[in-house]
Amino acid sequence: MNSYAYGRLKDREAAADIVQDSFLRFLVWHRSPQARDLPQGPRFFLWRIVGNLTIDLARRNRRIGSHATLEDAGYAVADPRPGPDRALESKQTYRLLKAALDELPLRCRSALLLSRLEGLTHTEIARRLSISPSMVSKYIVAVLEHCLDRLPDDFH
Repeated sequence: MNSYAYGRLKDREAAADIVQDSFLRFLVWHRSPQARDLPQGPRFFLWRIVGNLTIDLARRNRRIGSHATLEDAGYAVADPRPGPDRALESKQTYRLLKAALDELPLRCRSALLLSRLEGLTHTEIARRLSISPSMVSKYIVAVLEHCLDRLPDDFH
């Protein structure tokens, strides 16, 4: 799937992100009450998600032009910090995610953190952890699925 997304986007990191997002969306959908048997099967559905997300990203990238900030135009901008209620909610979500991540083996946790926080590609992560790039994908999907299980239903 990575090579398919890369072939359409010509960006390895974006392709890896698309594939991860596709797996996550598939997992969330598969666990939902409206999940049903797919006529072509789950693999076809997963490929379809990858294709649709690739098209969406390509369209979004074509629409993006140069950006000007409101400050550049002379407008005052409201305080960007979250309000107290949002800050509390964020702290609670952080605690839940940290607890979920702490339950996982170090390699799984490292794969996700290297990908999301340090922005490394699957190949770079694989080299660091001495595993294959496909194992990196499996670890990341497993971590995301584990975290989804630990978060309240209203979060996702």
